[in-house]
Amino acid sequence: MRKQYSFLLLALTLLLSACSSEDESMEGILPPTIAGLESEYTLLAGEELTFAPTVENGEHATCLWTLDGAEVSRKATYTFLAGNEAYTHTLSLQVSNEAGKDEKTARLNVISQGSTVTLEAQTYTVVPIELNGTPLGGGTWKVTSAASDLYRLTGADTDIPSFIAAREGRYILTAENEGSKTHVLVNVKERSGKLTSNIASVLDYMPAPGQFVNVLPEYEEGDTHEDMVRKAGEWLVGDEAYAITLGGWGGYVVVGFDHTIPNVAGLRDFRINGNAFDAADNGRPDAPKGGSCEPGIVMVAYDRNKNGRPDEDEWYEIAGSGNFTTKTEAWYSIAVENGNDTDVFRDYEMTYYRPTREEPEESAEPDNPLAYITIKDYIRWTDNRGNNEYKVKNVYHTQTYYPAWVDENQLTFHGIRLANNAINEGKFNPGINSGSVYFVLYSFRYGYVDNSSNVDDNSAIDIDWAVDREGNPVELPGVDFIKVYNGVNQENGWLGECSTEVERGEDLHMQGKRIPTLEE
Repeated sequence: MRKQYSFLLLALTLLLSACSSEDESMEGILPPTIAGLESEYTLLAGEELTFAPTVENGEHATCLWTLDGAEVSRKATYTFLAGNEAYTHTLSLQVSNEAGKDEKTARLNVISQGSTVTLEAQTYTVVPIELNGTPLGGGTWKVTSAASDLYRLTGADTDIPSFIAAREGRYILTAENEGSKTHVLVNVKERSGKLTSNIASVLDYMPAPGQFVNVLPEYEEGDTHEDMVRKAGEWLVGDEAYAITLGGWGGYVVVGFDHTIPNVAGLRDFRINGNAFDAADNGRPDAPKGGSCEPGIVMVAYDRNKNGRPDEDEWYEIAGSGNFTTKTEAWYSIAVENGNDTDVFRDYEMTYYRPTREEPEESAEPDNPLAYITIKDYIRWTDNRGNNEYKVKNVYHTQTYYPAWVDENQLTFHGIRLANNAINEGKFNPGINSGSVYFVLYSFRYGYVDNSSNVDDNSAIDIDWAVDREGNPVELPGVDFIKVYNGVNQENGWLGECSTEVERGEDLHMQGKRIPTLEE
């Protein structure tokens, strides 16, 4: 009896050990997840397509591919060869392990070459989906096969949509209307000629009065407006660009690219560099991001009529985070507490008047942040809100702050005026900061130039942020022209006025930079 009991005890011990070992082997194993397999593909008859999806947690998983219900492979990848007849197949992938399974299904539309319309296109060029002005199909269009994800289809519900791609290859567009389908094959080839990913031209330049005006770029006696536009171009065009100033509120520059920057869904499309940087010694606990952030509002234009210049009805604003309200900014409550003007005026107008004197009227000390003014009532300005005030002249910049090439005695600018983002965060420190002066210009969340450092993703712009005057989103295939103007009317103590600076411009897709758009 004792021997039988010992045998049963041994068997139970082995069974428990086996279960324990199996449980331990299951530890850390998660169900697989399939990614990279779209719900629909379109192929030409006789075409071959290899599917190679990624599988998360797939180390111990098995794969099962079925085509129209029949098993075709148990490998991680599967190559499909389309037949010679038009047909719609159902392809499924099931991946499973001890912890669970995942399954994805794709529809494979095989179309014959004779049933498609073929269009030739070039990279970075918008092509209308039509033939000699005639629409190619009704219904809703979509891209069902793409050589790259760097493309944009706009006007999908219109008779003649538009398409642009940044990479060469074959793209198939399909329109479906009441059960019937129309297929268009777009063969995209590399655009002929050398293109640049940077600014290619400066079309206009007019800074508002400011301490760096006539210096960045330099004015020389006798220069005209055309001369200064040319000089701005010499500073901004190409990869080796230098900063130009836009002066005070409203000052602007208009630049052009030698191609259309594609508006790729889900990615930011371009960047215009500035000289923003973060504060090195902000003593405020848990301070929001800030430093020298002088936001320039961005306008974009697509050359719809191909006349080589931006027409007035082609401009749209990039809806930066503060274009309609400041209440969503991280520094809003701090600004209110500080007494800042936090209002946003979308129909702002400001006029600057030529100064009547340039010689210093007050004794200034370059090393004293409380005694930097040489002319207190220097440049008079008025606005459509009833203000009538003056810009000061400081000891650090002695040239005239009024654009010297302008013959008129006053300059008027129009646009959006953002909230004041500067706060004096200075703390008294004898011998180091006796004046208690340390201005921090806090950063808006997104959508501006010279608002975040050039390596920060939030200095990049998504064309899908474009809106019309009323704030309604607009759908653009891409942009050819960009306008930047200073969005803040603000004095920052001895630092001077808030003045947007503009440097190199970049087509992020041409440069191979992938920056996801902002998810709110």
